Amino acid sequence: MNKTLLQLRKQLHQNPELSGKEYETAKSIIEFVKEFNPTQIIEAIGGAGVAVVYDFEESGPTVVIRCELDALPIVEENTFAHKSGNYGVSHKCGHDGHMTIVAGLAEWLSMAEFKKGKVVLLFQPAEETGEGAAKVLEDERFLSLDPDYVFALHNLPGEKMNAVIVKSGFFSATVQSFRIQLTGKKSHASEPENGVNPAIAVAELIQEIQSFTNANANSADFALLTPVHIHLGEKNYGISPDNAELHYTIRTWSGEVMSALESKIKQAVSKVSNTHKLKAEIDWFEFFPASNNNSDCVSLIEKAAHQNNLELVEHPKSLKFGEDFGWFSSKYKSAIFGLGAGEHQPALHHSDYDFPDELIETGLLMFKGLITDILGK
Repeated sequence: MNKTLLQLRKQLHQNPELSGKEYETAKSIIEFVKEFNPTQIIEAIGGAGVAVVYDFEESGPTVVIRCELDALPIVEENTFAHKSGNYGVSHKCGHDGHMTIVAGLAEWLSMAEFKKGKVVLLFQPAEETGEGAAKVLEDERFLSLDPDYVFALHNLPGEKMNAVIVKSGFFSATVQSFRIQLTGKKSHASEPENGVNPAIAVAELIQEIQSFTNANANSADFALLTPVHIHLGEKNYGISPDNAELHYTIRTWSGEVMSALESKIKQAVSKVSNTHKLKAEIDWFEFFPASNNNSDCVSLIEKAAHQNNLELVEHPKSLKFGEDFGWFSSKYKSAIFGLGAGEHQPALHHSDYDFPDELIETGLLMFKGLITDILGK
């Protein structure tokens, strides 16, 4: 294990930053890579993002290797020496490990003898909120790099350690979050008839929205609607409340199914709120388009895994989590693959998760294999 990379991973883990605020993390990455003589470092892409460019002598394919800068608003339970020093924020999705792998390519690229092409190491902000990739793709400096391929990986606890998980087509789901706000009229709890209490409307909406679910992940019309937070009134037993909020996430495979669901939800909210004489508002946020893997890119990933004698797992189903890599797959020839992080690890986003350091070398082997295959041709 490369001790320098191990130190970087632990430094990143100790100093996590939330989506959209990853400026110190970006500085740490820049400090690390600049000694490996990149052709160019482009700062402040899509916010705090950084693109580290290695340009070789002749024109050729441009390969982007993307990772994520941001951490999560989760209190870390771990007690090891490199635990988060920013209370309430922690790297529970393994982005500290992803960054370390991609930064680790800089030293290799500084000594590489490719005759043609370009490699861009992209450290993307705000993946967890679904905003970062879209903002990167609005930046002319990134667009001018004109990528031919974009690759990324994600560690996957629950899968065999160091296994490479691939899937053509949709690798991850389309995900959309939304909030319904209902407003009625407050009254004394002894006289609810003088007010408009949204409680019954909340109950009806929960049942109505649940009826839109199709939990069969093998179906093209798969739709998972998960209630994540519900708030009604206050703990005041003399008041019949006038306010309620329902928060949900929706997961589908296709954008078309997502659009149809959004229409159904709007109709349901309109019908129920009108019946109960409530004012209703819906806010939509944290949209993650499905990551649609290009079949040629998946073949390159499979080849790199075979060349490095890594176990290859063809995943039978798309993964249900959101990944804003889908913004890249909608524009460029691209693919994201999984690296098994151990079958008995805590799940992603759990307060005691920590990226397994042994995956650093595996990730480096995979990305080096992809770059060599494309630029060495």
